[in-house]
Amino acid sequence: MSLLFLVLSSIAALITGYRLYGGFLSRMLKLRDDIPTPACALRDDVDFVPAGKWYLLGQHFSAIAAAGPIVGPILAGMWFGWLPTLLWILLGGIFIGGVHDMLTVAASVRHQGRSIAEILREYMSKRAYVLFLLFLWFSLIYIITTFMDITAGTFTDPVRGAGVASSSMMYLALAFVMGIVLKRFNPPLGVTTLIFLPLVFAAVFLGPHFPLTMPAWGGHDPRTLWNGALLFYCFAAAVIPMWLLLQPRGYLGGFFLTLMAGSSLIGIVVGSFLQPLAIRYPAFTGWVSPGGFPLLPLLFTTVACGACSGFHAMVSSGTTSKQVAKESDIKLIGYGGLLLESFVAVIALATVLILTTTGARDLQDPNQVFAHGVSAFLSRLGVPGEFALNFALLAFATFVYDTLDVATRLGRYIFEELTGWRGKWSPYAASLITLILPAIFVTTKMTDAQGQVIPAWKMFWAVFGSSNQLLAALVLLAAGLWLFKNKMRSSVALWPSFFMMAVALCSLFFILKPWIAEMVSQRTFLMNPMGITGVLLAGLALLLLTEGISIFVKTRRS
Repeated sequence: MSLLFLVLSSIAALITGYRLYGGFLSRMLKLRDDIPTPACALRDDVDFVPAGKWYLLGQHFSAIAAAGPIVGPILAGMWFGWLPTLLWILLGGIFIGGVHDMLTVAASVRHQGRSIAEILREYMSKRAYVLFLLFLWFSLIYIITTFMDITAGTFTDPVRGAGVASSSMMYLALAFVMGIVLKRFNPPLGVTTLIFLPLVFAAVFLGPHFPLTMPAWGGHDPRTLWNGALLFYCFAAAVIPMWLLLQPRGYLGGFFLTLMAGSSLIGIVVGSFLQPLAIRYPAFTGWVSPGGFPLLPLLFTTVACGACSGFHAMVSSGTTSKQVAKESDIKLIGYGGLLLESFVAVIALATVLILTTTGARDLQDPNQVFAHGVSAFLSRLGVPGEFALNFALLAFATFVYDTLDVATRLGRYIFEELTGWRGKWSPYAASLITLILPAIFVTTKMTDAQGQVIPAWKMFWAVFGSSNQLLAALVLLAAGLWLFKNKMRSSVALWPSFFMMAVALCSLFFILKPWIAEMVSQRTFLMNPMGITGVLLAGLALLLLTEGISIFVKTRRS
């Protein structure tokens, strides 16, 4: 089987899913354009800002995608083979992830742009609302920690890290300027795009010529200092108006992400006519990963973004729903945005397929596998190898920015909701408090079972995936309750909810099993941040599941 046939078949499956199942969901929700959306009715040009569907699709797509649909599929493909990974990306995206995202956007738009936690409060008890807020907030801690450390690792790569760091800073500066230009002069979006998008590629080219290194200071290594700089970026991005950075950065990032995936696809197509790209990696490598984790259920939590991700609910109901101009845009933004992410996951998986098992093992880190794969695709179009590598690594870092600033802003919203503190200083305090635990985690040396120092993201990725899918299960449960109480087909959300809850809890058990066994053998309480917060998340999820099922049964009886 050729790589081209596999990729084109995947695209055909996603398009079919969008038209058929996405169309079914649109009809079920009865989307209407004659009712003002919260972005229009509550417009304040800070949080509630109506945006065109294509502009918002770019911002939403880049916010939900980030590095998740790259890291997860590459890791799962390397561990278990490409066939089970591809099947989960396609089936999960069409029947679970797309449903999750579209229903979350729709429910939030129908509830004055309120977050999924506030919607849950309407259909469940106050206790469930508080528990859900805590679960969301702790999940964001994992997300910020994981992706921040991945970015710092990319910036400190001894070969190309300094160039990628320089290009990244130029990219952020361009987004900042674009936001000011759009706000002050209101030029046509197409013209603005034609000006700023080429400048992003100029930043890719100029970055290696003006490398940016972080010198060792105060006894701290460059990676720790980059994590500190990224913490500052997260704080600033969470408190400034959305139009100043989040919207233009997301829009440019969405274009960048789409161009990366699109140009890679073209490279695969063109390359197949010149010299077909063969699939070299095994379709199936075994039922157990190198780390000792079983395929079932770890596959479903390792590949989160690209198939189904609870984090999307926070974006969909936290920022995207406050920008939807018309209800009919929800299908394209919610369901279509997820399937676009599934396409990115397919391209990311393709970078594994062209490697041998030895080649994949030599590259090790997902960002390096991704960069070398994209470079191989673009080289078929005559793109110089060094530029292609820098382009892919900057794309990877760009996607992570999208997660970091959105996650911190959402953490700020959730902390304000949880405490009820809303005032002049609450955005700054809530953002700062949200970043305290990530700051501790990324500046603390962590070791594996053999005592070797490992990056923070490797320590947290497995639990991040499980907590992410637990969140997806809880969001689908809340969406099912909303559909049921409004006399719509709740089964489209409830069955996926039960499936995601089962696989996520089982995954968390396998991940925490060594930590629990060590505690039992030593008869002591081990201060392991991954273990403690993992158990806490599992407990919160079980409490919420029990509460949700109880309310559903009582509602059905009444």
